[in-house]
Amino acid sequence: MKFDPSLIREAAKEDFNKTWQQGREYLGRPALNERYPRNTYSYGQPHPIFDTIQRLREAYIRLGFTEAMNPVMVDAQDVYRQFGSEALAVLDRCFYLAGLPRPDIGISDERIAQINSLLGRELDAEEVEAVRQILHGYKKGKVEGDDLVQEISAALKASDALISTVLEKVFPEFRNLSAEATTRTLRSHMTSGWFLTLSNLHYRKMLPIRLFSVDRCFRREQAEDAARLMSYYSASCVIMDEEVSVEDGKAVADGLLSQFGFEKFQFRPDEKRSKYYTPGTQIEVYAYHPGLVGSATKYKSGWVEVATFGIYSPTALSQYEIPYPVMNLGLGVERIAMILHNSQDMRALSYPQFRTDWELTAREMAQMILVDKSPATSAGQAAAEAVVATCIEHGDTPSPCEFTAWEGEMFGRRVLVSVVEPEENTKLVGPAAMNEIVVYKQNVMGIPRISRWEEAFSEGVTTGIRYIDSFAALAAYEAEAEAMAGKDSETRARIVRSPGDINIRIHPALERYITSYKHKMDLRGPVFTTVRSQIVG
Repeated sequence: MKFDPSLIREAAKEDFNKTWQQGREYLGRPALNERYPRNTYSYGQPHPIFDTIQRLREAYIRLGFTEAMNPVMVDAQDVYRQFGSEALAVLDRCFYLAGLPRPDIGISDERIAQINSLLGRELDAEEVEAVRQILHGYKKGKVEGDDLVQEISAALKASDALISTVLEKVFPEFRNLSAEATTRTLRSHMTSGWFLTLSNLHYRKMLPIRLFSVDRCFRREQAEDAARLMSYYSASCVIMDEEVSVEDGKAVADGLLSQFGFEKFQFRPDEKRSKYYTPGTQIEVYAYHPGLVGSATKYKSGWVEVATFGIYSPTALSQYEIPYPVMNLGLGVERIAMILHNSQDMRALSYPQFRTDWELTAREMAQMILVDKSPATSAGQAAAEAVVATCIEHGDTPSPCEFTAWEGEMFGRRVLVSVVEPEENTKLVGPAAMNEIVVYKQNVMGIPRISRWEEAFSEGVTTGIRYIDSFAALAAYEAEAEAMAGKDSETRARIVRSPGDINIRIHPALERYITSYKHKMDLRGPVFTTVRSQIVG
């Protein structure tokens, strides 16, 4: 059946973003979030590369392609078969696989004496022969390297640690081994795998065969930089049919990339002219993405090269006895991910150690602000809640004054918890007691819920922590500790100048972020509150 480009265009109309958002909404359903205390749980985030890989996989499947796994290890001879006169240039960029040789190790009388000395006993003839046979089996590949110590340990009835010492001191051949290269390479192009895969499928499946694979490739670059990685992901597909053409490649490119927001396409002859493609069929795909227009990237025109496709050369196909023409399209996953995530550096997008910029969302910042010390018992928690309720109800009472907040049992002792203010001409609690910690415009602030700060609460992210909440938690925590020792306690808050003054712990990463980007953290304010606990029985 002839490949119909219109089917691809129709499939590309599916609203991928809607499906993606529905999945996110499902993960974020309230029932799940309610199982976790505030600020102790947050949903994980996918890595941008693997996020892009998943989207590509789903996009290919929607276009009717079946996922395949291609060989990662390719013999150099296959590279010659596929690339012809270009093979040497390709192999220059390949990583060759190497392995340790299996040495032929004998057991002399001198070595037996050394083993006897390390074991602290004499080996009998059967044990010597057993070790000799194990070493011979290792040489022949019958005993694996990771089983060698265990095999000898069992034969000599000695510990693995002791046998490891014997191998190190008596048989220096193991210590002096050097890796020897093989003719196997790590694939530098997904094409190397497609030839091997298709050579075993063309006589097993009905045509057309449409396969895709999103997997790692490896290239021995002289250096890694913002545009090159030695290990990268290729999203590649093939169509094998009695007739395939460049038009099929254009249709696949259109159908695939349309699902990522690209709207218009240009198809230009690729000047590289790889030998495994039929001359005149190697095409570069340039796509227009409206989200790139005017951006601070080299793609500010909106046009970017995103893929290459072509028809495999009959000469290369004949090397694998593949009788049908094959269209191959490939694109670099990192390139697409950089576009989708507005990144300028492939290394920084892939690996956190290369990121020079650093951004925390307001929600992430809020999750890094925690109450430091909290009560450990249900009684302590009840006492803390009672202190908060008392301060809310009687906070404006002129001082001196005292109110009983809670009475109950802690660690087998009757405890009375009171909120007091012994000084005259003030109130039970200070004016900042009801301040709430909010992240607004990347700044951390302790502010009251009044009209002046309405915008900060509506547009920022609140931690839900008021000064009185964290203070009451500290007071209950100290009341528990003293009650356990049979003592009274007194917890005071005066003018708050730093988070620790009000029992707030700021994650070190947040402190560094605020300092690095010159954001502000202002949690100052007069709280002037005292909580006492007394053992009354």
